[in-house]
Amino acid sequence: MALFSLVPAALWPLNSSPRTGSRAVTTGTAKRKPTWPLAAPLATVTLPCSNLRRPILHQRPAPLYSPAKFPNSEHPNQATTIHRRGANATPAAMEAATAATAAMVWFRKGLRVHDNPALDAARRCGAGRLYPVFVLDPRYLRPDPAAASPGSARAGVARVRFLLESLGDLDARLRSLGSRLLLLRAHDDVADAVCAALKEWNIGKLCFESDTEPYALARDKKVTDFAMVSGIEVFTPVSHTLFDPAEIINKNGGRPPLTYQSFIAIAGEPPEPVMEEYSELPPVGDTGEYELLPVPTVEELGYGDLSQEEIPPFRGGETEALRRMKESFQDKEWVAKFEKPKGDPSAFLKPATTVLSPYLKFGCLSSRYFYHCIQDVYRSVRNYTKPPVSLTGQLLWRDFFYTVSFGTPNFDQMKGNKICKQIPWSENEELFVAWRDGRTGYPWIDAIMIQLRKWGWMHHLARHSVACFLTRGDLFIHWEKGRDVFERLLIDSDWSINNGNWLWLSCSSFFYQYHRIYSPITFGKKYDPNGNYIRHFIPVLKDMPREYIYEPWTAPLSIQKKAKCIIGKDYPKPVVDHETASKECRKRMGEAYASSRLDANPSKGKPSNLSRRKKSYGDQDASNSSVAKILKSSRAE
Repeated sequence: MALFSLVPAALWPLNSSPRTGSRAVTTGTAKRKPTWPLAAPLATVTLPCSNLRRPILHQRPAPLYSPAKFPNSEHPNQATTIHRRGANATPAAMEAATAATAAMVWFRKGLRVHDNPALDAARRCGAGRLYPVFVLDPRYLRPDPAAASPGSARAGVARVRFLLESLGDLDARLRSLGSRLLLLRAHDDVADAVCAALKEWNIGKLCFESDTEPYALARDKKVTDFAMVSGIEVFTPVSHTLFDPAEIINKNGGRPPLTYQSFIAIAGEPPEPVMEEYSELPPVGDTGEYELLPVPTVEELGYGDLSQEEIPPFRGGETEALRRMKESFQDKEWVAKFEKPKGDPSAFLKPATTVLSPYLKFGCLSSRYFYHCIQDVYRSVRNYTKPPVSLTGQLLWRDFFYTVSFGTPNFDQMKGNKICKQIPWSENEELFVAWRDGRTGYPWIDAIMIQLRKWGWMHHLARHSVACFLTRGDLFIHWEKGRDVFERLLIDSDWSINNGNWLWLSCSSFFYQYHRIYSPITFGKKYDPNGNYIRHFIPVLKDMPREYIYEPWTAPLSIQKKAKCIIGKDYPKPVVDHETASKECRKRMGEAYASSRLDANPSKGKPSNLSRRKKSYGDQDASNSSVAKILKSSRAE
């Protein structure tokens, strides 16, 4: 029995009517036309950094490292894993692979053409045919009617929309080079779908970007094992991060560095991106009985009525990523003076950051290309900020969390995680749901959570505020619960960074000044005293006078009536009293620290100076601390 149905029944309903002239798709015994739109043609996009090394087309780039360091690498300046056809292959498989003239590039992240070593290796391998493949994963896309908001169990609509836009853009870019994206749908398991296509299309070489997430590692092992038995060569370059996490860990004696400073000391300078300007790609070969699907719209995935869902202002895709980066770099002074602790978390019409984090998450933008473009700007100015607060510092934070997560078993949970404080968090579903749904009665907190649900993005300091409120600041609810909400709703949701930030912000690891708490009242007020951010995302409060906008429960009833917002009726009362709740949280955190078997600084085995401090800082802004300046979201948001 084939691992992947050549003409699969629809996993998700296609809701809109058939379009004229579209390719027939077989579902069951009946044939009908697909309702998914084909990508529009793409105009050529000039890459913003013109002075990066650009090798002549079809000429191998000069190595930045000695070939002896990576003897099997087709890209000597990229850390890679290459699996050759070995003894596990059967004679028949070896014979078939020898005759194979096709290569497959399997897209997962890395949804781009620029600086894509896997794509470049696939087109260089001498094959006459190239199969660019992406498999829609039901694990992330299958509708879940029980989810708190439209979407699947693991991804909200905003994130799914961003992915589909990115796939549409990738397809358009490939089409402009004489190729196209071959979109497949797995019934249950993506690995099975890939393995079936490898066999059906007689693939001789498989290229895909390496991934360090646990789910991806298991998926990729299954495919790699199949390829090796089948005599298929596998090439897996490291290109989603600046550095190879495994290499950093090896340099550190087999352990991940647990501080940013130690990571930087080990990492050094990242490799340059390999920038090729392709005029064309090898043609797509015969796909046999496979029906090639155009990229669906989010409405066609069966998530129900989305007419009331707000379309986020951030469009997915490599084209938009490069445009957004180029736009940011037009202001060289802003790039040079970028300092992460600063910035206005209430700025929503024009965010105070680059908002490139989702493009890095999906690989629409190469982190190495981004890094070296920033370096170009630095070389053109007299002064610029330095890591950890600079723009390059944020990319290094990203790699830091990737490295620690890759080298730490059970990184995504408290139990069994050797670097995580064991804290007896409370279980209160009512309070958790109020936080998740933006109904805590604290307008600053609720506006942030509503922006998250609608846009799938919010400023890093806004993330800090709501994470602190849920965990050690007010509600004392487990950070894993908040992590799951962020993981599902954020368009830049990233397994390593999301878990790392929740460990940090809950003072479970990395950062231990649990006395420093973000006030749900005064923190937002200092950036936006008029409450414009709140008024936008919570319209029921739009007429509340500015003196009450952050504490509407303190407004006299006459004022509430005039503002057409009665607290407890039109907008909820606070679920907790902040002053009382924060004191209780500090007390419980102190008790947990005292009884914890982990030291405050696991990397040295001794409590840090920060953890010994007895002083309580009340509700001061945690970002005002010179030490807490590195309390980042680690994304180039």
